[in-house]
Amino acid sequence: MKICIAGGANTADYIIRNFKGHSNQLTIINFDKEAATYLAKSSKLPVFYGDPTKPYCLKDAKIEGYDLFIALGNRDCDNYVACLLAKKVFNVKKCICIVSNPKNVEVFKQLGIDSVISSTEQLVQSILSESSLESLIKTMSLEDEKIVLTEIIIKSTYYIAHKHIMEINFPKKGSIACIYRRPSVIIPNGSTLILPKDKLIILSTPNDQKEIIAFVQKAKK
Repeated sequence: MKICIAGGANTADYIIRNFKGHSNQLTIINFDKEAATYLAKSSKLPVFYGDPTKPYCLKDAKIEGYDLFIALGNRDCDNYVACLLAKKVFNVKKCICIVSNPKNVEVFKQLGIDSVISSTEQLVQSILSESSLESLIKTMSLEDEKIVLTEIIIKSTYYIAHKHIMEINFPKKGSIACIYRRPSVIIPNGSTLILPKDKLIILSTPNDQKEIIAFVQKAKK
């Protein structure tokens, strides 16, 4: 089984020790330099140092089509974003995350995360037993935090149509997670050209959503 473990230190180490070998292929991602160094030393496996909430990081880790993605970050919100990208963009079959706030267990499940666990031991037991759910998420509420996933189909009349991302000065308050250009999914970078009929998938907070929509839909002069 191909498994990607994103985030965590001691928890990641525990899971790695339980699933290393046994015909499993493990990929490890960690945004904390100290934790990444520790895991590389303890597991004797390569560790990708990077942010799993960024599409380019998951692309570099080559997790396309993996059997399982496990998010172990300190922030429930980040775990959700990482799982969403893994499932929707990189076609990972099953996504699981640990949450620090028990209230988010049911919230995450309703939002399409395959399995949400508030205990490390439960996580290990669940990896081979949880069934899959499918749900496209629009908005997620995490107590005082929210992430909004906005879908915008580009029209030829928009200012950003036929422009490279590096040219448009996209608002820093938002992030283009991916672009659906049938039949492909594109992980964008600065040189990516935005074309009419592209569907942009944008992450932001609710407070910034209107500003970002207005920016994307701004008409050509």
